[in-house]
Amino acid sequence: RLVLWSPLAGSGPDLCYPLLLNTSCRLSLQPRFTTSLLYTLTFSLALLTVLLNLLLIVSIAHFRQLHTPTNQVLLSLAGSDLLIGLVVMPLEAQYYISSCWLLGPWLCYVYYTLSYVLTSASVASILLISLDRYLAVCQPLRYTSEVTMGRVQLAVGLCWSCAVVYNGSLVVVNVGREPRRRRSCRGECVVLVDGPTGWVELLVTFLAPISTVVALYLQVFGAALSQTRKMRSSRAAAAGTTTAARRSELKAALRLGVVVVVFLLCYFPSLGFMGQDASENFAAWSWGVWLLYLNSCLNPLLYALFYPWFRRTIRMIVTLQILKPNSSRASVLH
Repeated sequence: RLVLWSPLAGSGPDLCYPLLLNTSCRLSLQPRFTTSLLYTLTFSLALLTVLLNLLLIVSIAHFRQLHTPTNQVLLSLAGSDLLIGLVVMPLEAQYYISSCWLLGPWLCYVYYTLSYVLTSASVASILLISLDRYLAVCQPLRYTSEVTMGRVQLAVGLCWSCAVVYNGSLVVVNVGREPRRRRSCRGECVVLVDGPTGWVELLVTFLAPISTVVALYLQVFGAALSQTRKMRSSRAAAAGTTTAARRSELKAALRLGVVVVVFLLCYFPSLGFMGQDASENFAAWSWGVWLLYLNSCLNPLLYALFYPWFRRTIRMIVTLQILKPNSSRASVLH
């Protein structure tokens, strides 16, 4: 896992806790303009992430046409992205810019648990999206009969439950290891997961699910190319409604494929810093973490780019048309 880092205690007035000269961590001093710019950028990104994902959640929850199994997984992903923007980004920004954790040790552990749970839930949601598209494109008959709203909601619930139990246990087991390893200071927030535990964590949380995602989408893209060639044949052209339905499934798979690719591009740089002390390469580590968080903002932007229904629902939400009677029955997929 990633490890937060702050300077050890030192002499001088620039301390996280000025009254604790011998035990306080040092405050990170930067030019006022740089500090203001960093706070503006990070909190603007957090605000945009919250607003966009909130719009997506309201859209899928309100309009009945969007109550589909695939959108239930998108709803799960939007929920984790929303919480990342609402809680994780602001706390990470404050700690990253000042190098001081001012909320106490217990909230530090809560922060770690929450960030781990949300990261795991995002990875699990991407895995479910990939599995959903694999079944829809490669096994359409099975998809129609077996992929139901109830089963998808159960799968989403299990993913979140496993993320909470697994990551909560991980933090409990590893809490306090770093302060025992070296002298700690007040204003530090550290939960170190390294060694064999770190490698197992890396495998379970990232490498195994992401490898599965890549394998599933390689099959989806292969099937998409094969079916595209078939639809160009005269026999496929005569299929009428079936051809149109298949084309719709392929477009949905390709659109969600872009979401998966962007997700992988944002997550892969951070894998190199898992289980390492961030103080060894703090600048590169910080960029990796914020690139990971940036994905939470990019997802709804991609939906707005590729899905006309999301643009329509945004207009209806912003103009308060959703407050009208029977607005939930409005046609947004035409």
